[in-house]
Amino acid sequence: MNRRVLPIPDHTVQPAPAMDYREQKSPFAAPTPVRPPAGAPNVLVVLFDDMGFGASSAYGGPCEMPVADRLAAGGLRFTRFHTTALCAPTRAALLTGRNHHSVGMGAIPELATSAPGYDSVRPDSMAPVARILQGNGYATAAFGKMHQTPPYELSEHGPFDRWPTGDGFDRFYGFLGAETNQYAPNLIDGTTRIDPPRTAAEGYHFSEDIVDQAIGWVQTLDTLEPGKPWFCHLSYGAVHDPLQVPRPWAEKYAGRFDEGWNQHRHAILANQKQLGIVPDDAELAAWGEGVPLWEDLTDNQRIVACRLMETYAGMAEHADAQTGRFLDTLQQLGQLENTLIFYVLGDNGASAEGGLHGTLNQVLHMNHLVDDSDRILERLDDIGGPDSYAHYPAGWALAMNTPYRFAKQVASHYGGTRNGMIVHWPRGIEAGGGLRHQWHHCIDVVPTILEAAGIPEPEVVDGAAQVPIEGTSMFYTFAEPDAPDRHVRQYFEIFGNRGIYQDGWTAVTVHKIPWRRGVQLPMFVDDVWELYDTRTDWTQTRDIAAEHPERLAELKEIFAGEAARYQVFPLDDRLNERFVPSIAGRRTLLGERTRVEFQRSTGPLVEDIAPDVKNTSFAVTVLVDVPDGGADGVLVAQGGQFGGWALYVRDGRPTYCYNYADIDRTHVRAADALDGGEHAIRLEFAYEGGGLGLGGELRLLVDGALVASDRLERTLKFNFSIDEMLSIGLDRGTPVTHDYPAGAGSRYAGEVGLVRFELGDDALPIDPDDRRSALLTTH
Repeated sequence: MNRRVLPIPDHTVQPAPAMDYREQKSPFAAPTPVRPPAGAPNVLVVLFDDMGFGASSAYGGPCEMPVADRLAAGGLRFTRFHTTALCAPTRAALLTGRNHHSVGMGAIPELATSAPGYDSVRPDSMAPVARILQGNGYATAAFGKMHQTPPYELSEHGPFDRWPTGDGFDRFYGFLGAETNQYAPNLIDGTTRIDPPRTAAEGYHFSEDIVDQAIGWVQTLDTLEPGKPWFCHLSYGAVHDPLQVPRPWAEKYAGRFDEGWNQHRHAILANQKQLGIVPDDAELAAWGEGVPLWEDLTDNQRIVACRLMETYAGMAEHADAQTGRFLDTLQQLGQLENTLIFYVLGDNGASAEGGLHGTLNQVLHMNHLVDDSDRILERLDDIGGPDSYAHYPAGWALAMNTPYRFAKQVASHYGGTRNGMIVHWPRGIEAGGGLRHQWHHCIDVVPTILEAAGIPEPEVVDGAAQVPIEGTSMFYTFAEPDAPDRHVRQYFEIFGNRGIYQDGWTAVTVHKIPWRRGVQLPMFVDDVWELYDTRTDWTQTRDIAAEHPERLAELKEIFAGEAARYQVFPLDDRLNERFVPSIAGRRTLLGERTRVEFQRSTGPLVEDIAPDVKNTSFAVTVLVDVPDGGADGVLVAQGGQFGGWALYVRDGRPTYCYNYADIDRTHVRAADALDGGEHAIRLEFAYEGGGLGLGGELRLLVDGALVASDRLERTLKFNFSIDEMLSIGLDRGTPVTHDYPAGAGSRYAGEVGLVRFELGDDALPIDPDDRRSALLTTH
């Protein structure tokens, strides 16, 4: 069997066929499914989101994670495991065994450009591990967050070859994107968008749902094909924002963080030394410049910060508990013994993207707006529940990355890139409870899986010649705790923050700090590089660049070579502005069109492929057929409870609502109800221009007649929502306004026909030959 070419060629020789089946003397060989090598383990890769090195109890942190502790006691804790410093790049690297720029994931897909290292398009020459295992006879499934699909391929029309099911997963249940509401997620089953099976009021939570699905999948597989090895990727939204978890899980931590983030750093480091995951002489890295010390906060700021951290901790433990349910199922099925588990505690360092004081609604920070602790305090009990979209302050992120410096996005320092990772495999690891100090990176997981399964690296997959895997197997460490390192060189880069590791030395430069906004960034050539010898300075606390200029110059040259080799150039430090496709230079489905029409049958559209009504004048016209007696519901809506807009009918009266990040809502409502029959409802917004996020004049028209108007004082600059979409005929997910119910309950009871968007200062003229022109023209 040639496993180096996938699909594996079928060389079965069949006998000559007789004309009549009754005359067939030699039987035909029945199709034989491909099977993995004998003894190949099941593989489970569990991935937490935005969890820092020092957050979990398994790594000395305050978040109790008994399942992680249990796996560590029976497996191996890796103390120098690294990620890329950002979610989608880590996920792309983790699942392909290639560096993130190699597979086009230099940033998240929502920030993709046209540069090869940043276009979010994985080359066919770099097949993901799910496809390799699938081609070798494994059953494959992914549950939870997947964040590797180009945004312009996220419509219900595909193409689907870069969705999880196109990446080698037989089964997918979860969401595609950076984040989602844990109580009302943007769910996908396979390639079909679906509503959650329950509401928040009925006890729904995303982490519980995906594990329910994973349990059902492995149980069914065990029934139908007992003994067939499987690969399962279980990827939580926890503990990425929004911080959302049932209240009892957060309440457990009430009062535990009252001493503040600075004190907790010292306590965590002491725990880490006791566990042996850092040396006794490890020093606490410097505090983040510009982040307030705990004693500098007001009383209200401390109260809010504690509640946010309590929610984070509860969410981490809650997700860990769901993994425990899955492991209990494996134990009951007799499969835990030969399941190779990678328990990856974070796809990057803890996130400082909540700003200096945290937020009740992360949409504010996505739009470069700052929340107010006094406002949050008034809604303190909403934190963690369905009426919040919260994130904690940067100070807690720095504490959760103890003992290292910086946080998510900062790829130069270990606070952004070093994460806990536990490997558990009773049949393959004899000495459980050990530590492994070898230096490794997330691109090393794929070659480890292949070596454990006895599967060679393929040379051809689906007709595409393969580029060699760029990672180094960790398999050698399982039986050799003191084996010398094999992964001895690795570059890092995110948003211009960059570094190079070589044989214990690190040369690094900080270009952009996530909690510092509105500052002029230096030119890349002006960035100041630091030098650390991590053989004697585990936590990068003593910069010795001045003492070893030759070594620094050598490492900078190595970085330049690696960057050229792996498509890191050109460096790009833009962030929020790259959410706008025209600025980023990536492909969009609408292109340069300023007029586009949708039908009621059009499925939901993520923000990147919907008409962009931000920072511009626009008009939205909807043709409706009102039944006798009237009808209410949503005609078209974009975003949801935490930011967006909707055009809808309430009590028979056309209404427009603009939701400014759940801070305030502007309603423009007609005085009279619609009569039965066809009508054209039109919303016009005249943007005042001169900058981003400014206001303008709103006009609501019915059949060309002005029925209401108002001024909109301010608008969102960059995003309405990362996960909620533009929908026609209803408002999927959370509602933009409390004027109508959520989800299916918001469906318009009449008929929605054409929906026309016109963008820019000059609305295009109506085609006089259009049979609908009488409804669209003004009186």
